[in-house]
Amino acid sequence: MYKKAYGIIETLAPLHVGATAGEESGNLNLIFRDQFTQTGILPGSSIRGRLRSEMRLIDGEQAANYWYGNEAGSEQSEINNESLIKFEYASILWLPVFCPGQPIVWVTSPRLLRRYQRIAGDTIKINGKSLKEIEIPDPYTGSKNLKARESQGKKTLFFNLGFLSITKTIDLSPWFPTGKEKPAVIVDDSDISMIHDMALYRQSRVRLKPDQKVVDGGGFFNTEALPEGTILVFPIAIKDDKSGKQWQPLSDTQNTDIYLGGLESIGFGHCSLTLNGILEVV
Repeated sequence: MYKKAYGIIETLAPLHVGATAGEESGNLNLIFRDQFTQTGILPGSSIRGRLRSEMRLIDGEQAANYWYGNEAGSEQSEINNESLIKFEYASILWLPVFCPGQPIVWVTSPRLLRRYQRIAGDTIKINGKSLKEIEIPDPYTGSKNLKARESQGKKTLFFNLGFLSITKTIDLSPWFPTGKEKPAVIVDDSDISMIHDMALYRQSRVRLKPDQKVVDGGGFFNTEALPEGTILVFPIAIKDDKSGKQWQPLSDTQNTDIYLGGLESIGFGHCSLTLNGILEVV
């Protein structure tokens, strides 16, 4: 028996989860990607590790071990290392893309919406229906508040990579976790990877010598990150251990600011984390 919940992550700064400098060929620090959509993901182990660290600071090592299992390599991990809290990876739900005249459009695809529907669909009600009962919009459907140029009965959205034809506009607010619609468009699964790569935050960095402003040899590298405003979703399973204890990872609140991923020293990783929808399932 498990209780099911899910988390929503919104990036408040660029988010990098992937290789560190020097681990990739050519010193290119790539983010982790889903193998099918080629869009950025946040591994469940990264979420678990951050929440475990926060609980250890607030409630102590014993509480952290109780909910998240003993750390690998410890004596207790040889006996039982099972975590009562199970995390899957966080996938992109909406990705912000620069668009002249908007200036930001949030983009997704049917596959990404389908995962959100599977994770959160039982807990979200719209006009008496759950999200699981609502049909996923077709590709090239835009939001009602999207500023698209209309000509000869067709609406056209201009991206940096070219023009995108919008077949229709509908209310997309049910597909945003806050219920508040943003300027948005749903593209085909085959297009989302190209748009995703166009939207990524990229930065070139150098390492300077400690005593002068001169580039240290071999100190040049590039890094990429999910941009500020990206919305991700991940499922959580809570094992029922009959103890009556309640998992409280955020100290009696459902929303908090948190740092995830790497490169925090240069301003990456600041996110808003919200936990929702705990219900009992078999």
